[in-house]
Amino acid sequence: MIPLRDSAAPRRLTPANSALIAANLAVFVWEITAHGRAARMIAGMAMIPARVTGAANAIAETLAHPRLVPPLAKVIAPLGTIFSAMFLHGSIWHIAGNMLYLFIFGAAVESRMGARRYLAFYFAAGIAAAIANVAMAPESTVPVIGASGAIAGVLGAYFIFFPRGRILTVLPIFVFIQMIEIPAVIYLLVWFGVQLYAGIIEGSRGAIAGGVAWWAHVGGFLFGMLVGPMLARRKTRRRR
Repeated sequence: MIPLRDSAAPRRLTPANSALIAANLAVFVWEITAHGRAARMIAGMAMIPARVTGAANAIAETLAHPRLVPPLAKVIAPLGTIFSAMFLHGSIWHIAGNMLYLFIFGAAVESRMGARRYLAFYFAAGIAAAIANVAMAPESTVPVIGASGAIAGVLGAYFIFFPRGRILTVLPIFVFIQMIEIPAVIYLLVWFGVQLYAGIIEGSRGAIAGGVAWWAHVGGFLFGMLVGPMLARRKTRRRR
């Protein structure tokens, strides 16, 4: 299912959401123009769950034994990749899919939160998604990149804010391509169900072996459902 348009956004181009899309695109242009240096740079900026687990263990050990202070680089660098990995993408299809979803669903969510709250929410959702990913595969050494965890948080908030919205969707049926409007509640329930099912199947084989970080999507979506309503601006009543 490929979304083309939603019915809930009062305007399509909102400042914070547009800035996020522009930032992701700018970083991707940097990736593809870095040539030989890109692989090394991405390896240092991608989130590796085992390294994040190691940083968390170092912090816990320091709290238990204050005299044992680990090198700052051992803690700050792995935790910093949680943020930097949100702006990295592995291919044109990877960033195209993520930015399409952010473009379709982000504007409406920003309209309910306001630009500042929306930005804070977006990055918090990305962090929550990363934590969920690390929790499900704490020893994984597979680099994780992409904005999909944060975008999943946006989808979770949209699910709560606009369940009656309608999503114009391209739906391939065998050799035919059909465009239909699907209620947002149905579209997002199907999307979440696919992520959860894939995560359970993949999780049954052990640590993440690469590809899609399904549990990051699940964690981000649930975070968006829970936290999104707390950040919504109150609707002002019109005076007669």
